[in-house]
Amino acid sequence: MSNFIVGLDIGTSAIRVVIGEVDDDKNLKIKGVSKCPSKGLRNGVIVNIDAAMSVIKDAVEKAEMQAGVDVLSVYTAIGGSQVEGRSANGGVGVDVSRKNRRLEISEETKMRALSSAQAVELPFGKHLLHNIPQEYKIDEIPGYKDPVGILGVRLDVSAYLVSASITTLANIDECIKRTGLNLDGIMLKTLSASLATLHEEEKELGSILIDLGADSTDIIVLYKDAPIYITSIPVGGNYVTNDIVQVKGIPFADAEEIKIKYGCCWIEGNESEEEVVIREIGARPAELTTRYELCQIIQPRMDEIFSMARAAVVRHSGLKKLNGSIVLTGGGALMSGVVHLAQSVWRTTSVRVGEVSNFGDIDANGSSLNSYQRADFATVMGLVIYNKDKSVIEKKHKKVAKVQEETKEKGDMKKKVEEFLHKFF
Repeated sequence: MSNFIVGLDIGTSAIRVVIGEVDDDKNLKIKGVSKCPSKGLRNGVIVNIDAAMSVIKDAVEKAEMQAGVDVLSVYTAIGGSQVEGRSANGGVGVDVSRKNRRLEISEETKMRALSSAQAVELPFGKHLLHNIPQEYKIDEIPGYKDPVGILGVRLDVSAYLVSASITTLANIDECIKRTGLNLDGIMLKTLSASLATLHEEEKELGSILIDLGADSTDIIVLYKDAPIYITSIPVGGNYVTNDIVQVKGIPFADAEEIKIKYGCCWIEGNESEEEVVIREIGARPAELTTRYELCQIIQPRMDEIFSMARAAVVRHSGLKKLNGSIVLTGGGALMSGVVHLAQSVWRTTSVRVGEVSNFGDIDANGSSLNSYQRADFATVMGLVIYNKDKSVIEKKHKKVAKVQEETKEKGDMKKKVEEFLHKFF
């Protein structure tokens, strides 16, 4: 029996959907992929529910047709200025009777410690999205990733709390409901992207993921396999497009098309002389430009974005040394030269584009699905990958519960039969 998981990334520039299938051997295969231009969003926020709903519905239907399944529910993500993060601490006695005894730490004790960490007053209008443990201490001894099974008197935890705008979450829920789908869960956008693109060693050593979106650039810093800082810079790919609009005096749609096809932010060699034709507009004749000239327009804005990201991380993250990588995701990560520019601004060679592993790239009709491996699909793929493991666990728990229920029913029946026979013998 298979289990389908659907990820939905509601972006300012595009809606992306991925349908994954988890078989009984816990293997994930991608069965459907779609991408549609967004409507009804501004700065990552749904401002027109009906318009956004229409595009989401179209994107889901396209993925459904490719996968040959009917989608009932989806997982989605949230980012931008609607999300905030903060560090928190909590602690509990291992012995609930408060007798100060040294006992084995259970899963329940671990959950109590985590719950105590979130007993803080959230900013007005915010809802807690994630409570992520960074490190546990047992009797003041730090360094534990999972304390379950270890003896102790007191368990303390350092955690990272992620909260999101209640209004934005409600709008996302309402928009998805109007498509006839259920919302299974919402995740932090950059956290989801990190699950799809970062290696375990990178997350442990200390790495930075930069999601280059249309209206914002979202950042997450991970250290010892947990977030230590998130932020969002209100500058993204649309600002680059607007720069082309202003310099060349062309419509936004034309500038966006030129940026995607020919845009670059670091140029070397013969490609600098490559010619680009700007179509005629009304009485204005067609214009000839070069990739070098486009780079002169694009590079300053991309340099600004990376410089702002670096300043925020250096000032606020607490990361002392980058032993891992800087990983670039989002549509902006597809631009030519983006790695070289990031290396220059961050003064490190440890920069790469975040690509997703291959989970099967051919559908039933023989069409290629490998677009999901690109950096702009990192968020939606993270949703599928994370909830694949979650669904397998839930499926296992359901099986165990069913077996326990059947065993209980058999036991009850046996008891009734024995009581019946006891009346006669």
